[in-house]
Amino acid sequence: MSDMPSDMIAEATRARDNAVAPYSGFKVGAALRAADGKIWAGCNVENATLGLTVCAERVALWKALSEGSRGFSEVVVVTAANKPTPPCGACRQLLWEFVGDVPVHMVSLEGPRATENLGALFPRAFDKSDL
Repeated sequence: MSDMPSDMIAEATRARDNAVAPYSGFKVGAALRAADGKIWAGCNVENATLGLTVCAERVALWKALSEGSRGFSEVVVVTAANKPTPPCGACRQLLWEFVGDVPVHMVSLEGPRATENLGALFPRAFDKSDL
């Protein structure tokens, strides 16, 4: 397991505190490190339709992209689950396209941690090479 980036874990944990999860109760915080070192964090936001819920990883990514940030080196996902939680399939797709095959650090506030490269979490990913 690679070293866990404590600064990113702190930012993702702070973002998780802002999560809006009245339906699932599953609060998530995420952080991305940009090439310039800036950390972009986000939390999940649920709504009554559930289908329009937005995951923490996508919030962090969209914040970064909308502010002009490009090139990322790692991702952190923080939950309070009893095991490390990876990004969902939709988030894996977007992370693959805009972030690439970077380490994804999965941190549980309950203690367990794991790191996997995105390529291992998302084998045979669909991207522009498939078009």
